[in-house]
Amino acid sequence: MKIIIVGCGKVGSTLAEHLNQEGHDITIIDRHQEKLKFLSEHIDVLGVEGNGASVSTQREAGVKDADILIATTNSDELNLLCCLIAKKAGNCQTIARIRDPEYFNEMRYIRDELNLSMVINPEQAAAAEVARIIKFPSATKVDTFARGRVELIKLTVPEGSKLDGLRLHDMDSKLGCRVLICTVERGDELLIPHGDFTILAGDAVSFIAPHSVASAFFKASGTKISNAVRSIMLIGGGKMSYYIAKMLEETKISVKIIEQDFEKCQSLSEMLPHAVIINGDGTDKQILDEEGISVVDAVGNFTGIDEENILLSLYEKSISKAKLLTKINRITFEETIAGLDIGSIINPNSITSDHIVRFVRALNNSRGSSNVETLYKIAKGRAEALEFRVRDDSKVVGRSLRELNLKPDIIIACIVKGNKAIIPDGTSVIEKGDFVVIVSGRLGLNDLEDILA
Repeated sequence: MKIIIVGCGKVGSTLAEHLNQEGHDITIIDRHQEKLKFLSEHIDVLGVEGNGASVSTQREAGVKDADILIATTNSDELNLLCCLIAKKAGNCQTIARIRDPEYFNEMRYIRDELNLSMVINPEQAAAAEVARIIKFPSATKVDTFARGRVELIKLTVPEGSKLDGLRLHDMDSKLGCRVLICTVERGDELLIPHGDFTILAGDAVSFIAPHSVASAFFKASGTKISNAVRSIMLIGGGKMSYYIAKMLEETKISVKIIEQDFEKCQSLSEMLPHAVIINGDGTDKQILDEEGISVVDAVGNFTGIDEENILLSLYEKSISKAKLLTKINRITFEETIAGLDIGSIINPNSITSDHIVRFVRALNNSRGSSNVETLYKIAKGRAEALEFRVRDDSKVVGRSLRELNLKPDIIIACIVKGNKAIIPDGTSVIEKGDFVVIVSGRLGLNDLEDILA
């Protein structure tokens, strides 16, 4: 597909890289020639210098022949204008990045009235991931499928865990709860395990299960479970902290935000009456100690500087047992950062990219036998977890899983029939209307039939 991206900042660059890996024809519009040159030297994209809201610039970028235009500049209003012009000049699908909390409650109206294909808010999407993660303090990542009925949870197996030395064949009988281990990261190696695989301490394990079963699994494996978080401290009063606090208003979790800018503190106090807002430097050790950093259950380091967030998490790790959440915008040193003990890494740019890639795949496969409903990059982007909705003309319908000839490194992880989520075995059968979750070491699946050899 031909895709135009307006803005080559962090979100636009991440998106360009991921969509380029998918094999799409990418053109990027930006005012800064240096940014365009840098990106075009590292990724196979075409750069067009200019104003993305200009008709002539969009025409130069080929908007008349484009399938999708994605506006990711730092201005919500400019993004909306870019999409409006693209609709008139090229009649393509349009996606706008919208970040301002004032627009949060108007998202559906904006999308429908301006005929946008999709509206994405990076900070709100990242906040939703944080809200999922704090339900399981021992998890480093939690993704959901089937509208929250099923969860894909990543955890690092600690020393002394009942999982250490356990064969997958023996898991059901020894733990008494049925989950499916989808991927195992052991050092630099990514493994798609089978029944004779043995889990070891230090493995980063991703498993899939319905929510109630996931809680039972944590308890049965001797891992700390979700009810532990009663308080959370957020360092930095930006948009992401606002959305997290807003999402937690209906829970019993107390929220404290430390923000250096006094005017921003005043604004947060008005918008978040249930949260405690502290005006101070969240990187100041004395202030952190005074506000109880050593006794809170979870800490989110969400300043605008990656290095500050990393250092804060390392300090907090040394003085408390709190669940750590670390915001990282740049992915240049992803492998180095992954080796640090800084809890769950939250990257709004990658989360945004996952949402948009899912939409693009669904659009690209609109006439296929299934539709991509959900997509997550997992295991540092080396594997994918996808949810497909099955149509009646699919080749997988009506056949038991043992009859399907699957490609290597692919697992059918879960089948959702109505309101019931099933961890499948060889006798399970996929039917029309089912939602099927696939975990694959092969990137770029567009259709459920792509799993067949």
